[in-house]
Amino acid sequence: MLLLATLMAPMVWSYGFAQEIPQQSPISITKFQRSARMSCEITKLLESFDSTVIHWYQQKEGKPPERLLYFSQGKAFVESGFQENRYIVERVSGQDRCVLTIKDVTPDDAATYYCAYWDAHSSTWIKYFGTGTKLIVSNKGTSAPKSYEVLSSENENKLTYVCLVEKFYPEVIRVTWTEGGDEVTDNVVNGEVWKSDDDQYSIGSWLTVPKENKNKKYLCKYEHESNKQSFAPPSTQDLTKTAEKQDCNATSGNSRIFYGDHLMHRTAYLVYIVLLLKSSMYYVIVLFFVYRMRTPAKHHGKKT
Repeated sequence: MLLLATLMAPMVWSYGFAQEIPQQSPISITKFQRSARMSCEITKLLESFDSTVIHWYQQKEGKPPERLLYFSQGKAFVESGFQENRYIVERVSGQDRCVLTIKDVTPDDAATYYCAYWDAHSSTWIKYFGTGTKLIVSNKGTSAPKSYEVLSSENENKLTYVCLVEKFYPEVIRVTWTEGGDEVTDNVVNGEVWKSDDDQYSIGSWLTVPKENKNKKYLCKYEHESNKQSFAPPSTQDLTKTAEKQDCNATSGNSRIFYGDHLMHRTAYLVYIVLLLKSSMYYVIVLFFVYRMRTPAKHHGKKT
């Protein structure tokens, strides 16, 4: 079986004017030896959308991006080196979307795909690249996260939330934080996806806020090929709270193994957070001693 997964990548190649960056979707799709379909939404263009030339780029891992085609006046112009009959481009005017379909996907199509367009600002033209769609080709089916939860920890005047999303496949996932419906980006750290022995993946993300924000409702949200979920921290500070969602089909033995692995990763994240919060204090102490050691040497140098 071929698995085609697409990911909304965090890379942006245009600088400034973030509100004008094309949004690509979906985050992931799965097909069996069929077509891969990805969308690019450009709401900023409004009335000029129909006349705008849309470019699509392909970037393979470790290589620079290469233009795949451009779409102008209702026709796709495919670059040399690509098979013209394998690419279909549609413009959905009412929704300001441009859709790229890749037919008969092969492992060679594995790459990140970006849509782009030119726009004028003052006396210059700027090319805006989309958020990116990563296409993965694999022979394994997908599985939704088996567990997800938010833990919390207080330290002096700060409150730290830890979001754990575990046991999913493929590794394509996006984790974000929201408050009051708006995405929170300040003081957010997303860890790298780690792989377990059963070829499934997990990820952690943490958010640090002032203690006075304790009554605000922060939500952790993940987007995966299988589904989307938003969930809040527990109402208590019980850091040993079990996972909110587990695989109902798992046997008791597998549950014990899964829960032990779950606790191991959770403990590792909590230890990391404690070290992170203390690192600034240790840094100041080290700087103090370095300064004390260097000061006599400087005075001695002036005398000679």
